[in-house]
Amino acid sequence: MKILIDFFPILLFFGAFKLYDIYVGTGVLMAATLVQMSLIYFIDRKRFIKWKPTVLYAAMAISLALAVWLYKKNFLKLMLGSQLELPEPVWMRLNIIWIGYCAFMSIINAYVAAYFSTEAWVNFKLWGYAFPLVFILGQGLYIARYMKSDEPNAGDQTP
Repeated sequence: MKILIDFFPILLFFGAFKLYDIYVGTGVLMAATLVQMSLIYFIDRKRFIKWKPTVLYAAMAISLALAVWLYKKNFLKLMLGSQLELPEPVWMRLNIIWIGYCAFMSIINAYVAAYFSTEAWVNFKLWGYAFPLVFILGQGLYIARYMKSDEPNAGDQTP
């Protein structure tokens, strides 16, 4: 039963995405996650808050992985492709990097939630914001070299 609750939003998301589009799938995922978190809360009230980030990060990692390897869809490119012009291999590497990051964050949160006190978990969440900051900074540095500049070069000026 627990495994069904864990993967409930992901299964509904892929069904809605396959039948409709990414926007309907995302709406279904959000609603299903709300239902999922409610079920988890009623089943195990005392550690609900500690496990929520684990479930969400795992869902993101699994969703990104299944989408690209099973459905041949890169969600990062679908969501950001109109704002960022990047080569196809860069989009694929970014997707893989996001899968790894989300899996890492899910695993590390699960470890701290399971083996440390609630106070230690709160401290981890507070100081753990270094992980997303470093990730976003690294991602920005990685894609910066592929970004096209809108500024003309000094030698390209016309009178």
